[in-house]
Amino acid sequence: MNRSVNSPTSVLQVAEDIVPIGELKAHLSEKIRALKGTRRPLVVTQNGKAAAVMLAPEVFDRLTTQARFVAAVQDGLTDLDAGRVVTDEGLGRRLDARFGALSKATKKK
Repeated sequence: MNRSVNSPTSVLQVAEDIVPIGELKAHLSEKIRALKGTRRPLVVTQNGKAAAVMLAPEVFDRLTTQARFVAAVQDGLTDLDAGRVVTDEGLGRRLDARFGALSKATKKK
């Protein structure tokens, strides 16, 4: 069962996506090429335990972007809960005070 096309990764296939470090060394180029095609992480084991996870660069970028977005939303919700918010009008007054008011011709109504 795979995730949707918009998902950053597909579901890990245990039989294919967990490899000992010795096998990775022997087939490194092949394994790296496969990362982009499968969109699945590759778990590298050492002494029978997970030691590293390899991802295609696009998958890594997507995951880090999503993590930053979620963190920003959480920060915003924390600010809301703590009362650290301003109204649109209040923000406009702060910006006008700091940078000067926009002329009436450039302001939206």
